[in-house]
Amino acid sequence: MSVFEADKLEKVKEALSTCTMCGFCKSVCPSFKSIGWDSALSRGRLILTYGLLNGDIKADPSVIENMYTCTTCADCVRRCPSKVDIVEVIEMCRSDLVKNGHILPKHRNVADNVVRFGNPYAESKSVTDTLGIKPHRAKIGYFAGCTATYREKEIAKASLSILRKLGLDFTTVDEVCCGSVLQRIGIDEERAMELMKKNVDAVKAMGVETLILSCSGCYRMFKMEYPKFVDVPFKVLHMSEFLAERDLKLKPLGNVKVTYHDPCHLGRHCNVYDAPREVLRKFPDIDLKEMKFSRSASHCCGGGGGVRSAYPETAKSIAAARLDEAGFADIIVTACPFCVANLTAAADSRKLRTVDLTELVDSCL
Repeated sequence: MSVFEADKLEKVKEALSTCTMCGFCKSVCPSFKSIGWDSALSRGRLILTYGLLNGDIKADPSVIENMYTCTTCADCVRRCPSKVDIVEVIEMCRSDLVKNGHILPKHRNVADNVVRFGNPYAESKSVTDTLGIKPHRAKIGYFAGCTATYREKEIAKASLSILRKLGLDFTTVDEVCCGSVLQRIGIDEERAMELMKKNVDAVKAMGVETLILSCSGCYRMFKMEYPKFVDVPFKVLHMSEFLAERDLKLKPLGNVKVTYHDPCHLGRHCNVYDAPREVLRKFPDIDLKEMKFSRSASHCCGGGGGVRSAYPETAKSIAAARLDEAGFADIIVTACPFCVANLTAAADSRKLRTVDLTELVDSCL
């Protein structure tokens, strides 16, 4: 049986015929730099996709690994002179692999957890119970996201603390997983749409007019994916955008060198580059220096696209390379719990510390 459905045939053919195999993606692909084979590169994955489509190759473990070591960072899309949306093709391929029974055990476990518990970590307590704040009607809503709630907890704590210090009336919402993890690994859209509807209904039920999110992945879902399937009748802001609009009275950081890492979902996917830097410049004594590769050319942390859950060593290798680029700094600030988790896990003996923007702001507000 063909891996791909007929409705996706022309899209993949068009992508492959448009790709000139120039190799521009080779200079930026994080998984290729870690693995070293063209099959773990955008142009190689296009060829594998077409081979699966035509039945020329089978979905054996090596093919599946190459399709799932992509972090979906979209740096190849930025670099591609032919403007091929390679990430879209890879995610279509993953979707059809899953439909045909080719799903990685760790990804199956994650998907089952989302269905059963409403989060990928199999946590039985709801987000609101974990945060300790019951929802109430308010114009400002806070969407913590699974990772900031259950794993990188300091990010959610700092976000809530900031909102309190600013004297705002805000509410949490009865949220479940935003659905990003399911879309990235290829689980069917119907499950993701169920999560989207639950979350939008929970936000609307509290009368929220502005929803603030800590997680770049969740933010991308609400900004880019949700409107494709459900009506989003409220303003959506990443915490960095929200803070950039505020007159923050911040204490000095002290004698530390700071650099900023652009999360892929916040930067290349959603084009949010200025807001986090505007917040950092609110620190009166900030010594902020950009890495060589920043903003749209920022290198990936390696934690996205389901790579960290299925191939942790590849994710760590990609993160280590990014940390080496920030070796001149004392602190690397980012705006995504996934980036914080993956960069921290790869730190080893480095003195470089990774913190979320909200943690830094809260400590000085």
